[in-house]
Amino acid sequence: MCNVAKAHRDAMREALMCAQEVTSKLTRAIDANDKMAEQVETSRENATLIINQAFEQLHQTIEERKKTLLSEMETISISKMTALTLHKEQLMKMQDEIDRYNEMTSFILHTHTDHKMVALGDLLPTELKATLKKFENVSLTPNQSSDIYVSLHTDSLIKALSIFGHVVTDSSSPSHSTWSSESVAKVKEMYCVKVETMTSKGERYPYGGLQVKAELRPKSHDGAVIPGEMQDHGDGTYTITLTPQTIGPHQLLITMDGQHIQKSPCDLHVRREYSTLHVCNPDQVINCSGGPSGIAIHDSGDIYVACYGDNCIHVFDQAGQQKRTIEVDNRQFLQTFGQPGSSQGQFSNPISVIVDRRDRMIVSDFSNHIVVILDQAGTWLLTINGSVTGSHGFQYPYGLALDPLGNIHVAAWGSSCIKVFTPEGTYVRSYGDVKGPSEIAIDEEGYSFVNEMKGMCLSIFNPQGNKIHTAGNLNQPRGVMLDPKSGSLYVANCGAYTLLKYST
Repeated sequence: MCNVAKAHRDAMREALMCAQEVTSKLTRAIDANDKMAEQVETSRENATLIINQAFEQLHQTIEERKKTLLSEMETISISKMTALTLHKEQLMKMQDEIDRYNEMTSFILHTHTDHKMVALGDLLPTELKATLKKFENVSLTPNQSSDIYVSLHTDSLIKALSIFGHVVTDSSSPSHSTWSSESVAKVKEMYCVKVETMTSKGERYPYGGLQVKAELRPKSHDGAVIPGEMQDHGDGTYTITLTPQTIGPHQLLITMDGQHIQKSPCDLHVRREYSTLHVCNPDQVINCSGGPSGIAIHDSGDIYVACYGDNCIHVFDQAGQQKRTIEVDNRQFLQTFGQPGSSQGQFSNPISVIVDRRDRMIVSDFSNHIVVILDQAGTWLLTINGSVTGSHGFQYPYGLALDPLGNIHVAAWGSSCIKVFTPEGTYVRSYGDVKGPSEIAIDEEGYSFVNEMKGMCLSIFNPQGNKIHTAGNLNQPRGVMLDPKSGSLYVANCGAYTLLKYST
């Protein structure tokens, strides 16, 4: 028993010596914090260094204390083991809490003004002193019931930190960040995206400075990628603006520090603005002698204009400069279909032709009052006869167009309306009160653009067949074509010998 008692006394003596050494080191840490308060007022850099050193010294002291406790746990009696283990756990909790305050303080030092840091720098040494005083009074061999938890979580420190608002030390997370915008964009008009950055814990990240980017990529054709212009509001929110240059399906990509945020990439449909034509103010007027009639647009963007007066086709670039002329008088055709007449296989003034999704040719036979469907070999497949009584009859079919469902729209020049038929030739409906409709174009959303030769205007109808806008002051407009890439509308203003371009 004497040997055991002596061993206990020796262990306690060594523990007390370690405690005195801990107290000495902690006192030096307090002195370092006292000096910090004076330097914070004059230098942000010095304040940061001193606070970091103070926390580092405190961490070292706690680590040494934990090592001492571990050593004591190996030598003292089993009866003290549980209490010392509890003491060790409480010290680790204290270190975790100090780490948290250290992280918050370091963040504040880099994001706030000097006078606020001075106030915090003055308070930290005081709180450290109070904590160390509690630390010194804790016995190395406490009872399990002793109050051994030492905390920095004091009211005065919490109040001091509250002047900085809600301090978020968790980093921003692209996968948790969100954005909002309209589901449909309009070509040539500004489109806004609002981004809100979040942390991995689902909290709002209230600081700016992140690399938030967005771009718009066309999906259905080769078009330029549109980069977004970013505005950082400094509070974790960003506004990005883009201006689409082409219509149709696009892909919107939004990244934060090089990583996609939620729901990126996503599909975005760019549509044209139908209200821009009602003032009849074309963006471009291209002189075209010879009476422009039909229009076609090549994938390259070149514009092909058939001129009945010149018996040729003029080719223009997007700037309106004539590139070349295709003469057709030499009759060097690849293939010819039909003969003059009124029987099957014969035409009388065929005036318009289109090709549908089945690769079938659809021809409007103006003077025979029919619409004919042929295969690529010229075989007669189907006749839509307008010379019948009832709502599905029509006179002098002129322009043809296909809607998004594949239905055939016939501009019935003599009936002053548009007739709609299924691909199999079944009558669907009629719409429009138009004067001498010539050519017709239909966009990807089902809006119809109808030239009125007698009305001297261009009328726009929504997919339900209701007229929504009219562009007037035209002169015998004939051909009409929508550029599938830019969304621009071209009108062959035949009587004025010009080609008009509208940015829709």
